[in-house]
Amino acid sequence: MTNKNDRKTLLAAARKTIEISLNGKRPYWRDVLPSGTDIPEGKGGAFVTLKKHGDLRGCIGRLQSEEPIAKTVSEMAYAAAFEDPRFPPLVSGELNDILIEISRLSGFFPIKAEEVEVGKHGLMLRVGYLSGLLLPQVPIEQGWSKSEYLAGLCRKAGLPVGSWDHPDAEFLAFTAEVFSENEM
Repeated sequence: MTNKNDRKTLLAAARKTIEISLNGKRPYWRDVLPSGTDIPEGKGGAFVTLKKHGDLRGCIGRLQSEEPIAKTVSEMAYAAAFEDPRFPPLVSGELNDILIEISRLSGFFPIKAEEVEVGKHGLMLRVGYLSGLLLPQVPIEQGWSKSEYLAGLCRKAGLPVGSWDHPDAEFLAFTAEVFSENEM
């Protein structure tokens, strides 16, 4: 569990990474931590989501990492702002309209479709070279039922609905600790 101070530090580091990068420099992750703060403890996967006026503007993550969580968050903030292939790179005029959300991931574990809890479990599905991942907050934001969530995961992976039952499917769940700037 990330304490409130670490949450603030990680969110500030994500914003500072983007801010400095908009000025043409890619900052070293330790340089974006607010002065006088401790480096947040822990490692693991994380996603950084950018929203502009409530709409998705970028979201990139790393499923697992052995790097310090602050480094992972800084790198994913940069990637969400400038490397998400679904969106053009962020420009400086947008920064004030951007809300940053961080999702710290748990480890992954096998799950059956009937065990999935909407809003609790994030899901990853892989069959062959096709794969998709949805964070646990996605079905809540979309107003999806469990069956819509599972169907959405298959669509994201480019697979037919029901592919979680495919004999070669890797169907995994995870939980995420989600926090954003509007909560701080």
